[in-house]
Amino acid sequence: MAFSAEDERFFRAALALGRRHLGATAPNPAVGALVARDGLVVGRGATAPGGRPHAETQALAQAGERARGATLYVTLEPCAHHGKTPPCAEAVIAAGIARVVGGPADPDDRVAGEGYSLLRRAGIAVEADVLPEEGRRAHRGHILRVTEGRPMVTLKIAQTADGFAAGDAHDPRLAITGPAANLRTHVLRALHDAIMVGIGTALGDDPLMTVRLPGCDRKPLRVVLDARLDLPLRSRLVVGARDFPTLVFCGAGADPARRVALEEQGVEVADCDLAGKRIDLHAALRALGARGVTRVFSEGGPRVGAELIARGLADEMILFTAPKPFGRAGVEALSAWARDILADSGLYRVMEQGLLGADRYIHYERK
Repeated sequence: MAFSAEDERFFRAALALGRRHLGATAPNPAVGALVARDGLVVGRGATAPGGRPHAETQALAQAGERARGATLYVTLEPCAHHGKTPPCAEAVIAAGIARVVGGPADPDDRVAGEGYSLLRRAGIAVEADVLPEEGRRAHRGHILRVTEGRPMVTLKIAQTADGFAAGDAHDPRLAITGPAANLRTHVLRALHDAIMVGIGTALGDDPLMTVRLPGCDRKPLRVVLDARLDLPLRSRLVVGARDFPTLVFCGAGADPARRVALEEQGVEVADCDLAGKRIDLHAALRALGARGVTRVFSEGGPRVGAELIARGLADEMILFTAPKPFGRAGVEALSAWARDILADSGLYRVMEQGLLGADRYIHYERK
């Protein structure tokens, strides 16, 4: 049975269902699953916060006997290994599913095509890797953590109409974007496991780096790249560290007394390799991947942003542009060469663009 317009509709619905729990399921992927028969959804599920139960088992449980002879739409290959729970592929077989329409193969060595193979050997018709671009985008963080040992990174930069992210050293913090763009930023934070900034942003803005949305209780890990441990003990990041998980990466030569003082306030401090005098971004991201982090939202400022772009680590990039210029000298939001990389159609493509209130946005995706 060929992939049909109805299949596409149900598969896109499964993708939307899985996206609801992005940022809440690490180290597991945020999978969406639907059971459908006779054109109707009879069961649905998404990977639960914390990573279990899996989407497929929830959808099958909801469908019950109606799963027998039905089609399962699932956004990632069902797992095939025994872990803390039995394999989802075996649950699909036991439920009597007749056909599976699935997303990309899971690159995890414990799965890696075996889930789809189990289904086929059981006589289930399998359409795998449908809508490949959308499927890989939905699971980019999981795929990169498995294949490259690092989470995916979404970079967010806000700029004035004339291209500045901040004023001079003694200027007050710029409030660049309006309410609609700020709301989008909080939604994006909620869809990631960690929020990352450089020490320059931490010192200049004294940010909270929290998700402030009504009814949303997400607490992404707050990450600061701080080679010398310059983060002030009275900063809002340190003061709130007992309520919101906070990790500071530093160089091995950082002041031990500063380390102890931060740890006494509830901050976790971890050594990280340096690139020159700054935290090596590859090393920091690999360390986050080793902790199970799959998605990082970087609000790290111009230096960190430019380096993420230059090193091919900004997998998605969202540029907000306010309608008003700064009107005098300030800190450029992005260097000229970082802008050139974004403009290179061989490296990045525009996923989406439009208006959020009075602010323009462009959402780039690395190819």
